[in-house]
Amino acid sequence: MKFFSGFCLANEQELFSPYLNQSDFTVAGFSYGAIKAFEYAFTCKERIDTLQLFSPAFFGNKDAKFKKLQTLSFSKNSDLYTQNFMQNCVYPSTFDIQPFLKQGSLEELNELLHYTWDEERLRALKERGVNIEVYVGECDTIINSISVKDFFVPYASVYYLKRVGHILK
Repeated sequence: MKFFSGFCLANEQELFSPYLNQSDFTVAGFSYGAIKAFEYAFTCKERIDTLQLFSPAFFGNKDAKFKKLQTLSFSKNSDLYTQNFMQNCVYPSTFDIQPFLKQGSLEELNELLHYTWDEERLRALKERGVNIEVYVGECDTIINSISVKDFFVPYASVYYLKRVGHILK
């Protein structure tokens, strides 16, 4: 199994162990890492049976003002931005995410905020026989889980988890 980490995180795959398919033919990613996992799966020439996207970063429904405010806030004080971001990631739980923290970059933040999920590429992956699974939490304060659910339903099995947030706890 190949796993891609979320923004400002490293080695957090154990958070998703209840859902994670440990097969050698699985590619998975959390939030920003879901973008990386999708890009990897689309371009990979090796066998991939399952693509698991946990709380995929999805900001196509946000306006330019929102995205600019995020990048300005990060540029002004990246430590404070990261602290607030992590509080929102764990909400509504009180899970300690500190062991998985790493410094994120403005480039990564810009990439995740401006990424556009390509429906043709999702369809192509599905037609190649890749089973796409998307997991989103009802109480997610990072992404709009309803928008994510509605977007991915034509291409994936979408699991909408009640009473959990971005880290699915």
